[in-house]
Amino acid sequence: MPDFTIETTYHLPVFRHRTYAADTLEAACRAAIEDDSWDIAEKDFDSSGPVHVTGIWDGAHAAYAGPPVPIPPQFDEPVQRRARHFEILLGLLKMLLDDISSARPPLPDWLARSAWAIARGEAIIAGEPDPEEPVDLPKPSHVLVRLQEAAVRDAIAAVLEIDPSFKALSPEAVTDDEVHAACLSIAATMDFSDTVGSAEFQAALSAIRSAHRRLTSD
Repeated sequence: MPDFTIETTYHLPVFRHRTYAADTLEAACRAAIEDDSWDIAEKDFDSSGPVHVTGIWDGAHAAYAGPPVPIPPQFDEPVQRRARHFEILLGLLKMLLDDISSARPPLPDWLARSAWAIARGEAIIAGEPDPEEPVDLPKPSHVLVRLQEAAVRDAIAAVLEIDPSFKALSPEAVTDDEVHAACLSIAATMDFSDTVGSAEFQAALSAIRSAHRRLTSD
């Protein structure tokens, strides 16, 4: 059975209470940050960080005596593990936002990376090892209905043209805020479950017929 020398660490907060005279709250905080006098410092044992691994070496009593062994991610300090993963998530979010802003479908590679990043984030929260790549992508979903405010604008004009009960109202009198609020309300309250269920059933039948034709034509 091999021996390993393991260095473990926990961070102990050190705090001080000192009064600063300043014109603003921000100026007082800046003065406190820049104050390098810690003669009244106290240790906060109740708020110490979790124990984590900071070094591994092969052999007994081998600390710093040879090349360190890579630390498995789940034993790294949780806050540092989250901080490093934040950079990955930020990069992916920028790429996906660029695709969305340009009305481009996200590239499969970016979707695969996003699925892995989500799985890794969940592993970090649970204190578990990083997932193996690649991670299975979620099955595609398809938009059946899109409520567009520009189309609602056109409908407002059509309704006002034929409905005499609103004859004193012009399409321009309906504000963009009112259209936006109405769309949010309808999107939140209208039930499309029957429509979606019917679409799923029709799609299932279409897929079955396609498979049947393919298999019987051989």
